[in-house]
Amino acid sequence: IFPILYCGLTLTLLLFFDFFFSVVVCYGTQNVLSVTGNTETQYNLMKERYTGCEIVMGNLEITMMEHTRDFSFLQSIREVTGYILFAVNEFSRLPLDHLRVIRGTTLYEDKYALAVMVNYHKDREHGLQELGLTHLTEILEGGVKIIHNKYLSYAPQVNWLDIVKDGTTNIVIEGNGPESDLDFLSVTKTVCAPQCNGRCFGRNPSECCHNECAGGCIGPLDTDCFACRNFNNTGSCVSLCPQTLIYNKHTFKLEPNPNAKYQYGSICVAQCPPNFVVDGSSCVSSCPTDKKEVEKNGVKRCEPCGGLCPKACHGTGSPTRQTVDARNIDSFTNCTKIQGSLHFLVTGIKGDEYNNIPALDPEKLKIFNTVREITDILCIQSWPENMTDLSVFSNLQTIQGRTLYKGYSLLVVRSPSLTSLGLRSLRKINDGGVYITGNKKLCYHDTVNWSRIMNSSSRSQKLKDGRVCDPLCSDGCWGPGPNQCVSCKNYSRGGMCVPDCMFMTGKRREFATRSGECMPCHPECKVQEGKETCTGPGADQCVTCARKQDGPHCVSSCPDGVMGGEGLIFKYPNKQGHCEPCHINCTQG
Repeated sequence: IFPILYCGLTLTLLLFFDFFFSVVVCYGTQNVLSVTGNTETQYNLMKERYTGCEIVMGNLEITMMEHTRDFSFLQSIREVTGYILFAVNEFSRLPLDHLRVIRGTTLYEDKYALAVMVNYHKDREHGLQELGLTHLTEILEGGVKIIHNKYLSYAPQVNWLDIVKDGTTNIVIEGNGPESDLDFLSVTKTVCAPQCNGRCFGRNPSECCHNECAGGCIGPLDTDCFACRNFNNTGSCVSLCPQTLIYNKHTFKLEPNPNAKYQYGSICVAQCPPNFVVDGSSCVSSCPTDKKEVEKNGVKRCEPCGGLCPKACHGTGSPTRQTVDARNIDSFTNCTKIQGSLHFLVTGIKGDEYNNIPALDPEKLKIFNTVREITDILCIQSWPENMTDLSVFSNLQTIQGRTLYKGYSLLVVRSPSLTSLGLRSLRKINDGGVYITGNKKLCYHDTVNWSRIMNSSSRSQKLKDGRVCDPLCSDGCWGPGPNQCVSCKNYSRGGMCVPDCMFMTGKRREFATRSGECMPCHPECKVQEGKETCTGPGADQCVTCARKQDGPHCVSSCPDGVMGGEGLIFKYPNKQGHCEPCHINCTQG
């Protein structure tokens, strides 16, 4: 793919698929019947946007234009992916002579792919007389609404059932001009032989269009289509673009496809346009809420966040935001990283009458369960009387200490309700010391091996006490119980220290990682009695398969029509449950 060219303010993309096939794509609008600025400005913006455009990504909306306007620049448009809205205009003809397909991915009033309404001037003889849709043969989704066009005479005579999707009932034609016998739109569906599943280029059974064609064709091949029902891959109409993963019959697994392409609207592209990211096999303008944008090998991709997606929030410590309080605590919702510090002062916990700030609801502090990193310091100078630990920070892993308070990055002072810290995920303090004093009931913190957590020679002050950690802990603990250990003597499972993993007992069987974490076997592994079920996390690390086996991998079913390097792969299970390839003469499994 060649570099994409931006043409002024038109937001037009010229996509090159090879030296012989190219298409000009432009972006539509979502204004409906609202306009900004005068008609001269609107007209000039439309002319700049659509001149030379072949595929409109989105909606084509033309509203409130005078009879003197020249819209001949629309003649290059062949396809609209959303809807067409033509309303409250005065000019006589809509020159979309080359338009073949309206996809209807978005619909006007959630019903219509084509809406032509009230196009005439009530005091003068100016208005729409011709639709100009001389080559429109396919509306893939949605209906047609043509109403109150005083001078439009032939709209009711068009065979709309040949154009819209079978079963579509939203066809409203009313209040237009007197009927005439004019009907010049091509008929490419209702006249076809019964053997044709879709459209045809003649009435004979041998003159069916390819199943992937939309809008008709000039021949039976997937390269003979006027437009593609699904995707255009370098001039050929296909049901799917070349997938990012293909089945390798030698390794028995899906592997990256060097010839993969991505879905950009109805087009297969080797690279997504600039400012787009890859999500699976599609080009999208932004990642879904459960995914984050990452860049690998120069390609921007959407990948699952593995929990909450990263969200950075500004901390406290400024003159206008001195402490966490009832007024600002909701701003920390779903934050995973605090840019700056977190301060908990008495005016935040108990309220500030002078500034009319109420006391903080202790339940609200659970908002901080999502925080994993604080870039500066965590300072606890006041804490709710009914809370005995800081477990609302149980997922805090790192305090960076980029800016310190008198050399300290963790301060817990004069909080009489605290009996333990509960910072069970804290593994790194990159700079600064720890200052813990004046907490009369606080225990366990002196058991923590702070030297393993701290990355500096700063001072650390701690109180002494006689409490001991759970026997499953090593290197100290943050509080009572096996879920507050700094590290585990034996094994761990989801933050809890355990004496053993479920190697040979329990409904779900496990294996242990090198770090001693108990992890579940792959769900396709068959539970073994009296011996281990798996040796690792993969489907190729099972002792025995629960259902089928494809090469070394346990699978739920054998490959059935998955894309391979030489076409689609079909396999069947033999008597032992092993997947074997179908005979070479078989098709579709």
